[in-house]
Amino acid sequence: MTAIAHRYEFVYLFDVTNGNPNGDPDAGNLPRLDPETNRGLVTDVCLKRKIRNFVSLEKEDTAGYAIYMLEKAVLNNQHEKAWKALDIPPDAKEGYKKLPKDEAKARGLTAWMCRNFYDVRCFGAVMTTSVNAGQVRGPVQMAFASSIDPVLPLEISITRMAVTTQKEADDQSGDNRTMGRKHIVPYGLYRAHGFISAKLAERTGFSDEDLELFWRALENMLEHDRSAARGEMAARKLVVFRHENPMGNAPAHVLFDCVKVGRTEGQADSSARSFVDYRVTVDRGGIPPGVEVIERF
Repeated sequence: MTAIAHRYEFVYLFDVTNGNPNGDPDAGNLPRLDPETNRGLVTDVCLKRKIRNFVSLEKEDTAGYAIYMLEKAVLNNQHEKAWKALDIPPDAKEGYKKLPKDEAKARGLTAWMCRNFYDVRCFGAVMTTSVNAGQVRGPVQMAFASSIDPVLPLEISITRMAVTTQKEADDQSGDNRTMGRKHIVPYGLYRAHGFISAKLAERTGFSDEDLELFWRALENMLEHDRSAARGEMAARKLVVFRHENPMGNAPAHVLFDCVKVGRTEGQADSSARSFVDYRVTVDRGGIPPGVEVIERF
């Protein structure tokens, strides 16, 4: 597959209603927050996990679309597949720890990983573990998502009408009730920025077909990520900037500034509780020459 020929940036908007879009394990799984502004945060790792899961669901066992950072995967086993597929024997002393001295073989291991694993081709990977398959910088990078307005997480008490052990049942004289907690954001609209480099795509082979799959993932991944913890989450807007020049025709921040998200008229002083409380506009007059704006949804 031929690598993409254009640079891209994108703005991705998604929201959550009565759910926890990204729990913080260092804070009892509370929704992540910027402590200075109380704006909600969702990490790039969280978003990439959802993209990986979507690709895995859509492509299943299709050749070239395996997922490297698969849930519960053993990464050394993933690397070893490349060594065995290319029939490269391990070093007598170092085993698989060092890449082959033959540069062509060393590059071949990394190239094999790129060809066969979508997320390596897309996001890159550091594969220099005890089974070494090299490392590659991916063309697609994403920043943390941040909520447009401050959010106020709620801690909700919940009741389970069952217990785990017989001892718990005996202690409650058969009442068999367990109390628990659930952390939610009543509503939050989140904005994430992304970057796609044509030049880095040349190194991994990230193609137009891969790019189209990536856009589909952003649009549909939340539809296949439902859980009791995450409430209602929805992809709301994807604005893509396509550069004519593979090196780019404008700085990314200039393009991002053209996408403005504000409150609808008369709603500025009330708490947002749905997407209709916001308006999203794209200042096309501020787009520099050589950049095309594509509103995917």
